[in-house]
Amino acid sequence: MVKVLAVLYSGGKAAQEESRLFGTIENRLGFGDWLESEGHEFIVTDDKEGPNSVFQQHIVDADILVTTPFHPAYVTKEIIAKAKNLKLAVTAGVGSDHVDLNAANERKITVAEVSGSNVVSVAEHVVMTMLVLVRNFVPAHEQIIAHDWNVAQIARNAFDIEGKTIGTIGAGRIGYRVLQRLEAFNPKELLWFDYTDLPADAAAAIKARRVATLDELLSTCDVITVNCPLHEGTKGLIDEKAIAKMKKGAWLVNTARGAIVKREAVVAALESGHLAGYGGDVWDVQPAPKDHPWRDMRNPLGGGNAMVAHYSGTTLDAQIRYANGAKDIIKRYLAGQAQDPANVIVENGGYATRAYGQRK
Repeated sequence: MVKVLAVLYSGGKAAQEESRLFGTIENRLGFGDWLESEGHEFIVTDDKEGPNSVFQQHIVDADILVTTPFHPAYVTKEIIAKAKNLKLAVTAGVGSDHVDLNAANERKITVAEVSGSNVVSVAEHVVMTMLVLVRNFVPAHEQIIAHDWNVAQIARNAFDIEGKTIGTIGAGRIGYRVLQRLEAFNPKELLWFDYTDLPADAAAAIKARRVATLDELLSTCDVITVNCPLHEGTKGLIDEKAIAKMKKGAWLVNTARGAIVKREAVVAALESGHLAGYGGDVWDVQPAPKDHPWRDMRNPLGGGNAMVAHYSGTTLDAQIRYANGAKDIIKRYLAGQAQDPANVIVENGGYATRAYGQRK
């Protein structure tokens, strides 16, 4: 018997009414009954903050930890030191930056995620957010909710995506799909920046140009989307200096990780009008506190904020994929079978090497 601890988000009434909300504590990733029928202990909670939380109480003797990027249990070096039995940390979704991977390697804890489970969902969300920002949709909708009607007030800050230069920071699975979807909008040019090149056939299949430097992308684009993973090299990548290099009136979308951009730099740039808009679903702390400045920031015309809770990769379609994938990872572990290499982040004390097809 093993002890499996899952830190998920509370779905409340919505999860009680919709059994396909697998990422919730109520629906237990859809495999709670299976685990228990196999004789294993399965603890599910959304209580993850502080030393007295259910998470910290049970991590001490848990063999397997499962969490999601949407309500992450932050597995720090200190937490790993407490987790004497931990052998496997599973991300039900994509993105394992909530785990101290170096500390996991020291303990030879396997960290795995469900590669590719969210890529279509997030790519669609990126394009939607671009449209919402560029078309000035949020203030237009708020105007109607307020029972008002002033077309000029909205139209003076509404544009088309057609004819704009659009670029992605990161051209892995999500960034690449964003570029594919944007071709239909007839942009002036599509650009991408990544430290790793695309395979020749993948690069030839899209009408997009690779730029040599991040600065070139920042200074050239009207719309920029962040699609790179969070690690030591990308934390705070989009700071005051980076934003200053962007065109005045540019739009910035981030569905990767909140900490890739600097919190106050975004606020200042949006409120000054240097950024026309900022949108996405990732925050530097999750759940975001009620006083987080990204909730209330606006551009000088009263719009430009398209922030939502972190849900781009947890549509019902994505939840089926990441729940099934997490179950497969656990089944393989229990059976002593090798993991799908595409899902492995660290294993046996070292980082996995994943090809283009497995990149985020």
